[in-house]
Amino acid sequence: MGNPSNIKKWTAEFLGTFWLTFGGCGSAVLAATFPQWGIGLLGVSLAFGLTVLTGAYAFGPISGGHFNPAVSIGLAVGRRFRAADLPGYIAAQVLGAIVAAGLLYLIATGKPGADIGGFATNGYGVHSPGGYGLMAALITEVVLTAVFLLVILGATSRRAAESFGGLAIGLALTLIHLISIPVTNTSVNPARSTGPALFGPEIALSQLWLFWVAPIAGAVIGAVIYQALLSDD
Repeated sequence: MGNPSNIKKWTAEFLGTFWLTFGGCGSAVLAATFPQWGIGLLGVSLAFGLTVLTGAYAFGPISGGHFNPAVSIGLAVGRRFRAADLPGYIAAQVLGAIVAAGLLYLIATGKPGADIGGFATNGYGVHSPGGYGLMAALITEVVLTAVFLLVILGATSRRAAESFGGLAIGLALTLIHLISIPVTNTSVNPARSTGPALFGPEIALSQLWLFWVAPIAGAVIGAVIYQALLSDD
């Protein structure tokens, strides 16, 4: 098979980010709060990991399976992705997240007296699940996104075991959620943050800037660290 066209790559990124947002945020909005058998923090964390794992194997062969503007930028810094391709990828990712969040909103409000609550949005201060402030949220998102990029770059390197990259990345995202849901409700992905923020409480939209700045900064840091590790090879 030849190299996929840009349209195919953008479509794969749209679908992968749609699946990540619909599956991950959907688990938080619809399943985690169900009175008798809510899946809780562990279930939501696993759901996000599973969306990335399954999406990576389904769409990775077409687009590389980024599903995250911060990951695309980090891969560009790490010389694994052409910077010229960033606008198309990021637009597709954000659009996929918005469509997923819109459909989730229609489902979540599809019963009498529906209350969407925080709608799986990210936040700090009064909008943090655990009441954590801006600095804690900033550090958490930067550090965890940096580690996420290190895992992605390492797991997909030529030295890594073939076919196991998606598994490592999915498990890493699960662990990231287990750590940071109490702090920010876990972003590490500006697209995933943007979709729900457009349909959630107003405060989520006012705090959205952090969930672009911090993940992108973290991704760049992670890519620079990985490049430094390879500098003597």
